[in-house]
Amino acid sequence: MQDRDLSEYRPSGSSSSRHVPCSHQLCESSLNCKSSKQQCPYTIDYYTENTSSSGLLVEDTLHLASVDDHKLNTSVQASVIIGCGMKQSGGYLDGVAPDGLMGLGPGEISVPSVLAKAGLIRNSFSMCFDDEDSGRIYFGDKGPPTQESTHFLPSDGKYETYIVGVEACCIGNSCLKQMGFSAVVDSGTSFTFLPNEVYERIAKEFDRQINATITSYPGYPWKYCYKSSSEELPKVPHLKLVFPLNNSFVVFNPVFVVYGIQVLTLFTTWEFIAFLLFKFFLV
Repeated sequence: MQDRDLSEYRPSGSSSSRHVPCSHQLCESSLNCKSSKQQCPYTIDYYTENTSSSGLLVEDTLHLASVDDHKLNTSVQASVIIGCGMKQSGGYLDGVAPDGLMGLGPGEISVPSVLAKAGLIRNSFSMCFDDEDSGRIYFGDKGPPTQESTHFLPSDGKYETYIVGVEACCIGNSCLKQMGFSAVVDSGTSFTFLPNEVYERIAKEFDRQINATITSYPGYPWKYCYKSSSEELPKVPHLKLVFPLNNSFVVFNPVFVVYGIQVLTLFTTWEFIAFLLFKFFLV
């Protein structure tokens, strides 16, 4: 529920919009079509419970700025495929991404894949954020020379999700042994997903190191929540995922903060209570 115009995309209002027929090579739901000329339908189910989006595919033109060494040069018109949602469920009905999602996965229909196949960019992209979570996307960016990386792993023979292989995991200065596992580092729901038994081992070690009292938070299902006052934040251990070839990714603040207001009768003052939740959740 928002009182601002989100300027939702409507194919009928775009002079460059074209229907994607069921005969198109990127129409994965062609078996559900009655004819090859019918507009291609799509359905996507997300990791978040009962959350899905379905509708029709359209092709349209993005106007992108061409950047060389982060200096603005020219503009590029790029044709991409868009899923025009007609029926949403779950998190979408609660206001999650009310103006839509951009497909950035490794699948053939994603925006970076389509731009790369057209010869406009390398098959890569970077998302850069500042301290206030504002940022921009660079398509075709290689990143800095010092950047570490790891390969995606296939799921059922297809590269459609951000699955990576993790060889070890460290919490603070303690590294857990025999930790080889696969993780979904971008589930489409803002959180990284780990196998159940891996999550339990990491969470227990995290709980052992953090200097905060574990608590429960009504309305949230997570097991490892910690109460903290605004005056004295707990010392949170960092978390490091180690990939093949000794590449690694360090999460310096692996918590999710939920703010609530509570009356503390002892001091008769209002105080913000932050509940710290581990940022990696169960599959």
